[in-house]
Amino acid sequence: MNIMDFNVKKLAADAGTFLSRAVQFTEEKLGQAEKTELDAHLENLLSKAECTKLWTEKIMKQTEVLLQPNPNARIEEFVYEKLDRKAPSRMNNPELLGQYMIDAGNEFGPGTAYGNALIKCGETQKRIGTADRELIQTSAINFLTPLRNFIEGDYKTITKERKLLQNKRLDLDAAKTRLKKAKVAEARAASEQEVRITQSEFDRQAEITRLLLEGISSTHAHHLRCLNDFVEAQMTYYAQCYQYMLDLQKQLGSFPSTFLSNNNQSSTTPVQSLSTPSVLASASASLPSVSNSVVTSGISELKSSSGSRKARVLYDYDAANSSELSLLADEVITVYSIPGMDSDWLMGERGNQKGKVPITYLELLN
Repeated sequence: MNIMDFNVKKLAADAGTFLSRAVQFTEEKLGQAEKTELDAHLENLLSKAECTKLWTEKIMKQTEVLLQPNPNARIEEFVYEKLDRKAPSRMNNPELLGQYMIDAGNEFGPGTAYGNALIKCGETQKRIGTADRELIQTSAINFLTPLRNFIEGDYKTITKERKLLQNKRLDLDAAKTRLKKAKVAEARAASEQEVRITQSEFDRQAEITRLLLEGISSTHAHHLRCLNDFVEAQMTYYAQCYQYMLDLQKQLGSFPSTFLSNNNQSSTTPVQSLSTPSVLASASASLPSVSNSVVTSGISELKSSSGSRKARVLYDYDAANSSELSLLADEVITVYSIPGMDSDWLMGERGNQKGKVPITYLELLN
């Protein structure tokens, strides 16, 4: 027998097997043939695997949306990944906003209150952008990659073996059907032998499939560890962002009041600084208090006397004009009140320099 004859016979056998399976599958759907049912344990394992695959895909895709909301950027990253090339580095949204703020601040003048505030905000936004990159990178390695490996690796193997099990079952049921239809003893003997062989192949494939499916429990345990890593990465990211914003708030202080003073407007009521969310009150409790009650009590005592007090500067302050005194955070100056002075201001002295200073930038010392 030459190779061509062998290939022809193999193709014919494969075609016959495919036709037999197709006929068996069709008759089962029409209710004209019996179907060998899988045992309950194997059915439960199959259902668990399908459920795991479905929700893993949904969680993975939505995590990608969370980490990269821009669909075009996600498509670009996917294409570069398939080409096994590194995507070009671009500024993310916080970094881009931060750069715009810094450029604007330099344009308006770093020595002005608004320009200085823009630069500080821009630097904070760029730090947040860096933290965002670290979150994406860590989450991709520790969370998304294991989930993707399951979908593209383990579950594909399960699908392949499950399909093979389905074919073995169809072969078994087709053999059983032929055994029922056999009339003569010789045909029955051949059909019985075929049933024994197909039954053995089916049982062996069912065992292989079962062992693979029982690995889903290990997959869940692995994904749980990956989930903990993802939560830890998020916790680190949000803690960094919160700390960056606390530091920025401390630097800006009562920014609205500063802005009004730069425009030569006065206000008899101090404009409060950004309020810290109540859910983070415990974390912000350690920051210097500049609430109205504390400021009012200390300032009232100072204004009612003709003396002076030492005060620590809470935040940097750029003088808007020659009548004001520029301040640096954490320095200690002498402050006092003069008759007729606006309630939001005190006179400050540093050596031979003196000028008006906003009370919300000060912490009176005992």
